[in-house]
Amino acid sequence: MIAIDPADSAPPFEQLRTQLLAALAAGLLTPGERLPTVRGLAEELGLAPGTVARAYRELEAAAVIQTRGRAGTFVALDPDPVRRQAQRAAAAFASEIRALGVDADDALAIVAAAVRGSAGTV
Repeated sequence: MIAIDPADSAPPFEQLRTQLLAALAAGLLTPGERLPTVRGLAEELGLAPGTVARAYRELEAAAVIQTRGRAGTFVALDPDPVRRQAQRAAAAFASEIRALGVDADDALAIVAAAVRGSAGTV
């Protein structure tokens, strides 16, 4: 399911993180499913345990996975943790926009341009 490409410009932890997110989005990982241990996955992929741990930490910070002590690491029970993270980012953006006094229509135009990858063309 997961393959790390040493020729890829993305670091291995980022490749792992994005592939786990893609597996979740594709339904290959389901909410509540137990993930391999850090050491087990590191050995399977030929990575250092710290590399896998970093990917897991970032996914946990994004509420995509949950570590339950000795019980292990699991896919979060929220059916769409990526959407929940996007909602948190949007709320933080909206708060900042209000503090800056930017008009809502201008803020939406800025977001649309950023999502399209043309942030400088608003």
